[in-house]
Amino acid sequence: MIVNYVSGLGPYIEQMIAQKHAVGYPYKTSERVLYMFDRFCAAEFPGANTITPEIGNAWAVIKPTEKTNSFLNRLAPVRELARYMIHTGTEAYIIPGELAPVEAQQHIPHIFSPEELNRFFQAADSQPILPKCRIRHLQIPVIFRLMYTCGLRPHEARLIQKEHLNLSESTIFIPESKGHKDRIVAMSPEMTKICSKYYPYAVREFPNSPYLFPCQRFKGAAYSSGWLTEAFHLCWNTAGLGEVAGNAPRPYDFRHTFATYRLYRWMKEKRELGALLPYLSVYMGHAHFSDTAYYIHLIPDFFSELSGIDLDAYGSLLPEVPYEY
Repeated sequence: MIVNYVSGLGPYIEQMIAQKHAVGYPYKTSERVLYMFDRFCAAEFPGANTITPEIGNAWAVIKPTEKTNSFLNRLAPVRELARYMIHTGTEAYIIPGELAPVEAQQHIPHIFSPEELNRFFQAADSQPILPKCRIRHLQIPVIFRLMYTCGLRPHEARLIQKEHLNLSESTIFIPESKGHKDRIVAMSPEMTKICSKYYPYAVREFPNSPYLFPCQRFKGAAYSSGWLTEAFHLCWNTAGLGEVAGNAPRPYDFRHTFATYRLYRWMKEKRELGALLPYLSVYMGHAHFSDTAYYIHLIPDFFSELSGIDLDAYGSLLPEVPYEY
């Protein structure tokens, strides 16, 4: 689709996007943000041909209904555009990172206990076959296991493309995720076997869909975040897990559980966390090292609960984080 940019920044946006495409970056999410930024500049700052502090600070105002992550994702491509313009010899204002808003209260994640994981996946494995969604009962167990064993964000799991699943190397390519960075995620041997069994069904039922988890109702399109949340609560309720203390569990908590269990296992093995945290940070695609270090503070709450439990009985699917990054 041809996009026409209407602001004075349009030529720079087109050139930067063309450069991204030339080296193989899909850059779709960032393109949408830059399209909105172009319209914003044309409407609010007509005639401007560079990013000034006035433009940058006006763009960096969080909207009343905007989540922090959405806000940060909206700023990242504009920062990248400013760096590109500077690289071409044009002065431009880079929106400083300090403008990121601080949430009034950080969400406290729910870390699944081994028993909860066991019962949840038993419920996921028992989902019935639905005539109108022929492989849904296969998709649910696989997508949630991928989120838990690889620490994927929910949208990363939903949007995995078939071509990005490398069964021979036990890896998944995650393109342009949070912070607009690509990464490769390793799978455990057990998770690779699970994906190997599922993959032929996805290809047979949806040969023309690029997605690993296509939706039959929408003719092979990716599932929505609402579907994933609904499927999660279906399994949770089927397992009879009910309410828990604190915040209600959600799909994203599989990612938090992955990180917490990995760090807990390293601590039990008396390994040097300071040396291993950078690898975990890259593996999870964290933009900041502090995002990974945060999980260390969650571990003391689970020492008493996990002490004496054989984690291999519940955590054998967890891949070892590669150290060759």
